[in-house]
Amino acid sequence: MGIRARCRELIESKVRTPEPERLEALFDVDWEWTLDEYPELGTLVGEPGHDDRWTDQSLEAIERRKGDVAALVDAVRSFDRDALDDGGRLNLDLFARHSEEALETTRFKDEYLAISPMTGPQVQATQVLEAMQARTREKVDALLARLEGLPTVLDQTVDLLRAGIEAGITMPKAVMVGVDDQIRAHVTDDPEQGPEYGPFARIPSDVADADASREQARALIASEVTPAFGRLLSFVTDEYVPACRDSIGMSDLPDGEAWYAFRARHFTTTDLTPREIHQIGLDEVERIRAAMDEAMRAASFEGTFAEFTAFLRTDPRFYFERAEDLLAAYRDIGKRAYPELIKLFGTLPRLPYAVEPTPAYMEARAPAAYYLPGSAEAGRAGVFFANTYDLPSRPRWEMEALCLHEAVPGHHLQIALAQERDELPMFRRHGGFTAYIEGWGLYAESLGDEMGFYTDPHGKFGQLTFEIWRAIRLVVDTGMHALGWSRQQAIDFFESNTGKPLHDIVVEVDRYIAWPGQALAYKIGELKFKALRARATEALGDAFDVRAFHDECLRHGAVPLDVLERRIEEWIGAR
Repeated sequence: MGIRARCRELIESKVRTPEPERLEALFDVDWEWTLDEYPELGTLVGEPGHDDRWTDQSLEAIERRKGDVAALVDAVRSFDRDALDDGGRLNLDLFARHSEEALETTRFKDEYLAISPMTGPQVQATQVLEAMQARTREKVDALLARLEGLPTVLDQTVDLLRAGIEAGITMPKAVMVGVDDQIRAHVTDDPEQGPEYGPFARIPSDVADADASREQARALIASEVTPAFGRLLSFVTDEYVPACRDSIGMSDLPDGEAWYAFRARHFTTTDLTPREIHQIGLDEVERIRAAMDEAMRAASFEGTFAEFTAFLRTDPRFYFERAEDLLAAYRDIGKRAYPELIKLFGTLPRLPYAVEPTPAYMEARAPAAYYLPGSAEAGRAGVFFANTYDLPSRPRWEMEALCLHEAVPGHHLQIALAQERDELPMFRRHGGFTAYIEGWGLYAESLGDEMGFYTDPHGKFGQLTFEIWRAIRLVVDTGMHALGWSRQQAIDFFESNTGKPLHDIVVEVDRYIAWPGQALAYKIGELKFKALRARATEALGDAFDVRAFHDECLRHGAVPLDVLERRIEEWIGAR
């Protein structure tokens, strides 16, 4: 039975089935549909039975899924909220918000923007294959099936991009620089040198027919996968990039002003307008710049701010010469962070994390670091990927803040704890709202002072550089997508207010161009966490317990900021 029929059945069952049971059934229907339509998610969260397929990205399948979302919304609207307990009401509210936004976004053609330096099959397909952990014969067969299906994904990407050209919805030409190189990394004469072969090289020798499977993979890569990447490369270089728009702002797209306003609401979980967010960014930049001037003076530097940032960007003492030394330093920061966590948290995750280099095929256009969640069910640790490309642009003074953000007490701690909340429905354990997730990551950076980090004034300046970086995002993201800023104007504003290397600045600005609105989540979320902590500290006085406060913030999973505020207010009242 399809999801639309199952939703109709749920609605009709209202007269005979208690609301809590219906709600649980709705979550089951949605989760089964989600894994069936997006099987890559099943792989990443460790749900068995989904490893042999890719999401169908044909235009027909995308339109069908939009109708499925409408059916889910109809089912949500059939519930009597008052017939649920507090936990049920929260689950319903969050699911309703998620599904209503999913329905609203069908107005816009996000699917046409199917490739960028951060997104697209040239980046994401290999990440999925790498996550598959092919340790059994069954898993190897699934890995081979998924490899065999990859050319279809690549050809569907071409179809989506071509439809975008026809509709006048394309990526800005400025941010497509380097995407051809990302694709070209998959077009190799030797199948074993391609990114797709890595998971097959690691098949354990005790798996039946392991050598035969590797030979089959090599044949598939040579005969099917490499030619498909070649077709994508030819299309992108010969047709797509020449047709890409010269403008950078989302407001320049059809229905673009409303599109960006929706994304601003979606990523911040607020009703703030782009202009309001822009002003918050300007105010925060001014405040943090003053703190950076203090850190510069603490470093006993005699000179201007521009001279200090030039010194930080160029002095060899702040840079590693070997990639392995950079990775070892990140691992050391993590080891120093772990003993401090018990001072700030009552509950810690069981799942470990690892530090790995950003894959070579994407490192040139990737950010300084990112986190990929693990899965206890799949036996896979979380991974903090650190970019070792262009070591003279990876300063030591930013490493403490970056590690605290991506690993602990940042993304790994928060996401792993949510995954381990067995009492939460699956959409809350493995989903969430960006303003909370990234706001927590930025808030986690500020905890470094309490954890014994940032004792060196250069490291403190680095932490403030990261904080002002997120404030700058509010300014330049809204500036480019709503207020008519140029790309160079954004780069200049960024460079004049931070010590970050120019390479990082350019990659970041291009990321904001390619991913409108997402960069707004960090600072807006962090400000809410800090405001709630200040409110709780003032209200509770000597009774304030930071460990209990953090546990309360984290125990609900990633929720909208207004929901977080309501829950913390209730917690304060109860204490």
